[in-house]
Amino acid sequence: MQLTGAEIVIECLKEQGVDTVFGYPGGTILNVYDALYQRGDGINHILTSHEQGAAHAADGYARATGKVGVCMATSGPGATNLVTGIATAYMDSVPMVAITCNVVLPLLGKDTFQEVDIAGVTMPITKHGYIVKDVTKLAETIRKAFSIAREGRPGPVLVDITKDVTANRCEYEKMVPLPAKSVSQYSREDIEKAVELIKASKRPFIYVGGGAVISGAFKEVRELSKLMDSPVCDTLMGKGVMDGHDDYYTGMIGMHGTKASNLGVSECDLLVALGARFSDRVTGNASMFASRAKILHIDIDAAEINKNIRSSVSVVGDLKEVLEKINKELPQMEHKEWNIHIKELKEKYPLNYDHEVLSCPYIMEEIDRVTGGKALITTDVGQHQMWAAQYYKYSEPRTFLSSGGLGTMGYGLGACIGAKMGRPDKICINIAGDGCFRMNMNELATAGRYNIPIIEVVINNHVLGMVRQWQTLFYEKRYSQTVLNDGVDFCMVAKGLGCEAIRVTKKEEVADAITRAIEMKRPALIECLIPEDDKVFPMVPAGAPISEVFDATDLEKKK
Repeated sequence: MQLTGAEIVIECLKEQGVDTVFGYPGGTILNVYDALYQRGDGINHILTSHEQGAAHAADGYARATGKVGVCMATSGPGATNLVTGIATAYMDSVPMVAITCNVVLPLLGKDTFQEVDIAGVTMPITKHGYIVKDVTKLAETIRKAFSIAREGRPGPVLVDITKDVTANRCEYEKMVPLPAKSVSQYSREDIEKAVELIKASKRPFIYVGGGAVISGAFKEVRELSKLMDSPVCDTLMGKGVMDGHDDYYTGMIGMHGTKASNLGVSECDLLVALGARFSDRVTGNASMFASRAKILHIDIDAAEINKNIRSSVSVVGDLKEVLEKINKELPQMEHKEWNIHIKELKEKYPLNYDHEVLSCPYIMEEIDRVTGGKALITTDVGQHQMWAAQYYKYSEPRTFLSSGGLGTMGYGLGACIGAKMGRPDKICINIAGDGCFRMNMNELATAGRYNIPIIEVVINNHVLGMVRQWQTLFYEKRYSQTVLNDGVDFCMVAKGLGCEAIRVTKKEEVADAITRAIEMKRPALIECLIPEDDKVFPMVPAGAPISEVFDATDLEKKK
């Protein structure tokens, strides 16, 4: 049948099973929005307050569901406002398709009103980018975009369509999406080498990254830990793969990882890296990372092998598939003395905080208790992000969504909206700092408009907490531009944007505030006032080996 390009866009979204789109209309994309109005049955469009919020919402939707997130924007500033969200998705391997429209083909490259080469702008931060100039190639391009976004190591794909293409007509025939192609490259010999390396180890440690979440390999990872009789640490992106209550679990690794994880990895003789990329925030001084260990690296992306840390054995393939094969060949192992040592490290160096005052660690523990550990947590970036990772016990994957690679302040609120749209069964709570909240607080208006019952917890210490922590520890308390102690009333802002608001100033108010916010079934903000100089510990100084991890007690000893 003959359809316009705009109608083809909508029909292709239906083909791909898209049920939710986040976006903002404008001049060049008007034809698409008109087609959405007329043919968009089954597609729920969420009009965000800003295009960046749309990109973060599509990202949160994708992380929470495992499906491809979709956002749309018009040309020029609409498209460029997506860039930070696209970069965030790229750094954390999130499947997303961003659809933008551009000026008509004869005006491309002529500095036309609201013209930007968005495909060029986003080239370094997408898996692939398309400029569609021929309506006969539009359907094929959109289908390819979804396929590329989801296959192998996922990531964002941009499709930019000239406005005349959205108006032109061509023949359209519906197609059923093909299953994603396997991109595994491993051999039988690779599996055998991995098994032999594991069997030879005496002090193994498993290091879990975001690839374990993406591949859906949490059952296989948990089985591997039991077969290897091995402790397990994770990254921000790997949260929930291991149950936070599991005896083998030692907590996060890296700059703000636990002492048990950092010291254990520094002492192990085999480090099994599962879907992880050895980022600088994990390794610290890379030349001294896991220096006593052989490295077994399993990842779907061959480019990650030996990029930051050299491996002894590597397996390139889908983690779930690879671990199924490895687990079948592993005998039940026993490392009693090693596990006793790791248990002693956990007992000797537990996470700790001041229990006398209202603090973010206490708030996270109360959220965990009140929700029974069943909430889906999103975060912005900073101290609150680390506390949310440390003190909430994640028991299943896709329940901790955070900007890990890019560290995007303002990410969490849009992501929380997207997550709630994808997982309406979940209590969705965003943990924000006051600095982050200022960046994208306008998305509360989006939650209010659609009555999306998310909970925004603002940890308000009236400073840019993580930057101030560095200024305190490494810049002799020169607090340059990190004090936010002004007249902004976040509760009044929330109410003005159509949401409920609760202010918490005491520990005993926390549980009731969380319970009330859940029971409201409305978008709600909980502002929690905490001391300005609370710090995230443990900590590893930038560039130091992770074995030099320190906490508040260590600082006191140095005085």
